[in-house]
Amino acid sequence: MMEKKLIKKELMEKKGIHAGKLLLWGVLAVLAAIALYPVFFLVSGSVMGEDELGSYLGPVVSGKEGYAEFPLLPAYPTLRHYVEVFLDSPEFFVMFWNSVKITFGVLAGQLLAGTMAAWGFAKYDFPWKKGFFLIYMILMLLPFQVLMLSDYLVLDRLGLTDNLWGIILPGAFSTFPVFIMYRFFVELPDSLLESARLDGAREWQLFCYIGLPIGSSGIIAAMVLGFLEYWSLIEQPLTFLKEKRLFPLSIFLPDITSASQSGMAFAASVITFFPALLVFLGGQDYLEQGIMAGAVKE
Repeated sequence: MMEKKLIKKELMEKKGIHAGKLLLWGVLAVLAAIALYPVFFLVSGSVMGEDELGSYLGPVVSGKEGYAEFPLLPAYPTLRHYVEVFLDSPEFFVMFWNSVKITFGVLAGQLLAGTMAAWGFAKYDFPWKKGFFLIYMILMLLPFQVLMLSDYLVLDRLGLTDNLWGIILPGAFSTFPVFIMYRFFVELPDSLLESARLDGAREWQLFCYIGLPIGSSGIIAAMVLGFLEYWSLIEQPLTFLKEKRLFPLSIFLPDITSASQSGMAFAASVITFFPALLVFLGGQDYLEQGIMAGAVKE
């Protein structure tokens, strides 16, 4: 009799745990759907006809009376807006390649300068090391608006305003990737480096053959974060660039202001969003490692 009661109790507990998991998954599914709705909204709008978009978004884009509404699926899907972006908008490709130049130029600079700076802070002792690292941390915390005037004056004196290098160089020497990579390099055992030195390894060999492979997770995490940041720059290009031919893709979207171009804006947004999504999905594991490493105190 007691055994039957125990078995019945265990079954009820298992059912309760199962029901709790189902409830949790249901709540998470609802929250995920809410979070992903803007993406569905974006993709759906990019394949809607202009008349359909006008009827749904009229109160927003053309000043009609009433409230905007938006269905999840289009009534009559079309790829016309993608054709307009790819074939009828040469400025889109100019801005796309400007974004590519800025983003990969910054990432190349961060990979070169950031890894060396992080390695130096992590594995070498030199005068005022803690003071310099504190300055790095302070610069990392300061928003662009605080440094905007000083950056502009320096770049103007160097003749780099209205030039893509005026965006690339400040980003290449950003302090944030140094902080991320430093957390991975500092965990590298000093005994391993000493053993390599005793075997005759030089300092550059320690960095290239030990530091970079072991700290690759932090480097990739910094590169992913850098891509996501500089692919969608708005403030720096608007501050340092004047000629429209130099604008990146992130400036192309706000430049679409006509109500008749709302479909084109949706399509351009999807195309702009897609590379960032691929990079994020590809580096998600490394990104999580970088965030966790950055949260650990010394």
